[in-house]
Amino acid sequence: MTRPLRIAQVAPVATTIPPPKSGSVELMTSLLTEGLVARGHQVTLFATGDSRTTARLHATYPHGYWHDDSMWPWELYEMLNLAAAVERARDFDILHYQAAYYPMSLAFTRLSPTPIVQTLHHSPGESEVGLWAKYAEAPFIAISNEQARLLSGLNVVGTVLHGIDTAGFTFREVPDDYLLFLGRFTEGKGVLQAIEVARRTGMRLLLAAPEDPYYHEAIAAHVDGTQIVYCGEVDHAGKVALFGGARALVYPVQSAEPFGLVLAEAMACGTPVAALDRGAVREVVDDGVTGVVFDDLDAMVAGLPRVMGLDRRRVHRQAVARFGIDRMVDEYVAVYERLLTTARERIA
Repeated sequence: MTRPLRIAQVAPVATTIPPPKSGSVELMTSLLTEGLVARGHQVTLFATGDSRTTARLHATYPHGYWHDDSMWPWELYEMLNLAAAVERARDFDILHYQAAYYPMSLAFTRLSPTPIVQTLHHSPGESEVGLWAKYAEAPFIAISNEQARLLSGLNVVGTVLHGIDTAGFTFREVPDDYLLFLGRFTEGKGVLQAIEVARRTGMRLLLAAPEDPYYHEAIAAHVDGTQIVYCGEVDHAGKVALFGGARALVYPVQSAEPFGLVLAEAMACGTPVAALDRGAVREVVDDGVTGVVFDDLDAMVAGLPRVMGLDRRRVHRQAVARFGIDRMVDEYVAVYERLLTTARERIA
């Protein structure tokens, strides 16, 4: 690093940074922000007033719209938070927008005197990418090669896999006797398939996620409190305890995802994963080392003993080596530097 960068991190304003419980976008924004500050960069975080950060905090709102039904429409709150950063663009070398839903930052691409880069936190469809192509020059940082492929035709300037605070995930060598599903309750996450795996293998399955309509419509009837147990939404400490106690994390995802944060978190506790081959799974899971990647549910059922037999200490070591915060921060800074070099050359 030749000099500290002046960086605006623009977070979602749904909840605090970091989130009190679930919220992967908010968590990643927090980890990146704190890592950049620790590196000596001058970071301003545009987030809710009840956020906790070592960066300078710019709060347009005291709290997030997940906690206040009067904050509607939510899109306008997101837009005004972003606009607050763009209005101060000359105070920064780069603006980084964390797009929880869609990259509304594109609309400022040709208006901001400072480069804006966006990170998308879901898998986009062709129609979305087609719309965003109106700003084909706008730089994106992908969170996996799979997502970069989906962003084909746009200006993907780098790929940075998520990092986690590996020191915050306690290694546990001897687990309890259950499988774990941890994630939002949606059809695409594969919770019903996880229940099927548990029943077909005779294993106990713990489910951890916030209640939502899909839980009541499709899942609650399967919860018997004995083999299929619902644990509710858990905070970080609760999540770490569940990961460490599980013999395996079951990840039978049905819709391709651009990363899969729970995979890295489970592995940091030494817990191997059983995952279906969808989206970026093979970029996160070292097949046969930190978990096993299966083509279908029948193969997962048959191969579960192999997953549970993996060396948990090796799983932990590999996760720490691959998904530490330092690696993530270094890679983001390298992308920022490239963008700034390109911007200077364009002016010259």
